[in-house]
Amino acid sequence: MAPVGLPEEEATLTCDAKGLPSPQYRWSLNGTLIDLRADQRRRLSGGNLVIRSLERAQDAGIYQCTAFNLVGAILSRRASLQFAYLNFKTQTRSAVSVREGQGVVLLCGTPTYAGDLSFAWVFNEYPYFVQQDNRRFVSQETGNLYIAKVEPSDVGNYTCVVVNRITKGKVLSSPTPLVLRTDGAMGEYEPKIEVHFPDMVPAAKGSVVTLECFALGNPVPEITWRRANGVPFPSKVKMKNSNVVLEIPSFQQEDAGGYECVAENKMGKNTVKGRLSFHAKPQWVQTMRDSALSIEERLFWECKANGKPKPSYSWLRNGELLATEDRIQIENGALTIASVNLSDAGMYQCVAENKHGIIYFSAELVVLGKSSFKPPHLPKCLHSPQRFSLVIFCAAPVASCQNIRGWRHHKAVLLPDGTLRIINVTKMDGGNYTCLARNQFGTASTTGRLLVTDPTRITQGPVDMEIIVGESIVLPCQIACDPALDVSFSWAFNGQLLSKLDPHYEHVGGSAAGDLMIRNIQLKHAGKYVCVVDTDVESLSAAAILIVKGPPGAPDGVTVEEITDSTAQLSWRPGQDNGSPIISYIVQTKTAFTVGWQAVNTVPEVIDGNTLTATVVDLNAWVEYEFRVLARNSVGVGEPSPASLKTRTEDAVPDTAPANVGGGGGSKSELVITWEPVPEELQNGDGFGYIIAMRPLGELTWTHAVTSAPGRYVYRNESIPPFSPFNIKVGAYNVKGQGPFSPVTTVFSAEEEPSGVPGGVWAQSISASEFEVSWQTLSDSPERVLGYEVVYWEDDTKPETMGKVRVPANQYTVNISGLKGYTQYFLTVSAFNTAGTGPRTPTINVTTKKSPPGQPPLNVEWNLIGSKLTVHWDPVVTMEMESEVTGYQVSYRRNRHREINTVTTNLTSVEIVLPADDDYTIQICALSDGGEGIPTEPINIHKLTCCFYLTLLVRATAAVITW
Repeated sequence: MAPVGLPEEEATLTCDAKGLPSPQYRWSLNGTLIDLRADQRRRLSGGNLVIRSLERAQDAGIYQCTAFNLVGAILSRRASLQFAYLNFKTQTRSAVSVREGQGVVLLCGTPTYAGDLSFAWVFNEYPYFVQQDNRRFVSQETGNLYIAKVEPSDVGNYTCVVVNRITKGKVLSSPTPLVLRTDGAMGEYEPKIEVHFPDMVPAAKGSVVTLECFALGNPVPEITWRRANGVPFPSKVKMKNSNVVLEIPSFQQEDAGGYECVAENKMGKNTVKGRLSFHAKPQWVQTMRDSALSIEERLFWECKANGKPKPSYSWLRNGELLATEDRIQIENGALTIASVNLSDAGMYQCVAENKHGIIYFSAELVVLGKSSFKPPHLPKCLHSPQRFSLVIFCAAPVASCQNIRGWRHHKAVLLPDGTLRIINVTKMDGGNYTCLARNQFGTASTTGRLLVTDPTRITQGPVDMEIIVGESIVLPCQIACDPALDVSFSWAFNGQLLSKLDPHYEHVGGSAAGDLMIRNIQLKHAGKYVCVVDTDVESLSAAAILIVKGPPGAPDGVTVEEITDSTAQLSWRPGQDNGSPIISYIVQTKTAFTVGWQAVNTVPEVIDGNTLTATVVDLNAWVEYEFRVLARNSVGVGEPSPASLKTRTEDAVPDTAPANVGGGGGSKSELVITWEPVPEELQNGDGFGYIIAMRPLGELTWTHAVTSAPGRYVYRNESIPPFSPFNIKVGAYNVKGQGPFSPVTTVFSAEEEPSGVPGGVWAQSISASEFEVSWQTLSDSPERVLGYEVVYWEDDTKPETMGKVRVPANQYTVNISGLKGYTQYFLTVSAFNTAGTGPRTPTINVTTKKSPPGQPPLNVEWNLIGSKLTVHWDPVVTMEMESEVTGYQVSYRRNRHREINTVTTNLTSVEIVLPADDDYTIQICALSDGGEGIPTEPINIHKLTCCFYLTLLVRATAAVITW
């Protein structure tokens, strides 16, 4: 596959063949011969096809090479040339609003592309990528981001990043904002599997198979995997991303079968199932050889290939498809030419093909001018049990066995067709037998040996038995037989031969037994098992019935017979008990407001296995419910029933009051009231709204207002004094009536912004990046003061240079940092509260100090005598726009310790006592009014265990000395 849009890209398709004389080559594209003489972009290099300045419209397709010489022609395998690209249509995306604790899926979108893609997500800004763990997962199948349980830290903007692995091109989606709803956190609920593999996944032999499984849930679900047959995973299987991804490298036949993903938390579990089906491109198991035949001789070639699906066959002669005719017969992989002639000579290819690939095998047919004689064929060794009749055929070619002379043996009856018959064979009949054949080309013979054996018998066969689902058993099949015989065992289940590749079944017991182990038995394994014993001379069998007990089948026909505002009367039909009586039933429900199925309270509380009705209680009014039922027996809990039809409970008066009533703030003459809205599932009916009751603190009469807006109400009245306390309560109502009020709380009306101006504003520069501002607080302001705001800027003509800092009301000074060196700043101070900021002070200015020295101390020298370290360095010379050096600071710390010690000096040397036998790291920097200068690179000091003098010169680099 080549990238789109690279005009200088060049592709080479290889083709190499051997022959005498040396072969020539030609190429076809999509079945049409390429005319290389008229093509400026394509050329041959040996047998290779070279294409330059690739063009998607002209060069994409299926290529095939033909190699030919005077003997004949053969075709190569087909090659596909494709072009990779990636496009993404971006558009503004709406915010996704979820509750804390709820799961969420953010969609990446569908790009148009060719080639393999990989997906990642950026959180807020590039390159901060979402880190995957057991709570967050980026699917490489869908590209979507899945968050099992949303936390406050997840709030922000999410951008999907798609990369084409071929072109390395990258596109980004528009950001998707994720925000938290204010109507409360999501409660705990069972897992809901959002990412899972299909019911049937085709997998090619040798490929890397990746299965994904991820669930939403609270608490965060744990993901586990298992084989449907219970066989443990081989060591090659890998679990990645907190078990979310199952990877099977080098997929083989034994890896095929059912796979299950289980998502579980303390609220329950859910399972998804699927099957991996084995597919393989054809591989040769039998091929033909070059042949030389005389005219009128018969050619028979057969080739066989395995693969899944089973491959189909075709034959080519000199690169052309060979068709059936009078002399030529083609059946699957067998080619027969009844009487060859000179025109049949050439190069033949047997072709095996399925949807996963195509393979070719070549052989040459040489046709000679005269016939030849071949000897008859007799098996080298024949076996027969005693007291049996035996017939021996002499398999001589018809063309060379027109006159069979006969058999030679002391006890034999020769039939007219050359067959030898021996009746009532005994061990005395054992020995060598010879067949002679003669025709016009000469005489030939072949000899075989007859071996007479004892009869075979089954000494221990399988017996009828019962077993529980999930257990494993061994069905015995043991024999006594003549040691000269080759024995094979096979098993049939309900009349069908068992495949040795089925992972549930394993043949055990060694060569003298055909015992069958059945692992992780399922209900489907109940039935009749037959052990079949085959030897060279006879076949025997023994049978047994296996009964499997398992969890009950799913109940059926769940119906809501009667419903009120808080109860539902259910009935259902039982499913299969699967060999063990049903003990009890479990009822579960689901609504639009829950994630997954949840258990419910019922009457009776425990539903026994003979009861097929129950009343579900504690339901919410005016909510649509679905119900399902599960059965339990001594083996376990079975599969759930199909869900009932959705049924809505009756409406009722609200029984839940709004929570977290509060408020405050707003504009002048306003009373702002807020509350947590009642969730939809608790509103109990249509026409839902809120009743707000308010009164000034100390008064008895309530004022009422009604609103359908959720969560906020503003009461406006010019007579409301600023920052006055009110008693507030909020209730709910619907068409059925009024519900309860919330507890009474106190809320203050809007206040006026401060009218006073702070005095005594003063500022001084502390360093090149920081200055300090101070002022006098407002001690007698008639309005409430929550704090003070300092506004500063560089240039009145550039409003974007403005910055703001706020501090509490009890603070009268603040340090402002992150500034530019040697720059003049303007600033004002004002008081603020919830209504806004008051008048600002007159503008003052302050200039930051020059930048600290930009060079580290150079030519550092140190020596260590005992515990005393002496360090020398050159003075730092500052530039014009840098602050003058006022001294130096030496920092040192012990290796693997965090504590840093410093020594300050006005000199260019220092002595330090290092008391412990340990390694140290030191750094030196210049000090100035503008701050600390750039430090030296870290210098590692290895402490000596004995005392001697050492001097080391370091020039602006770190030194590491070892002994």
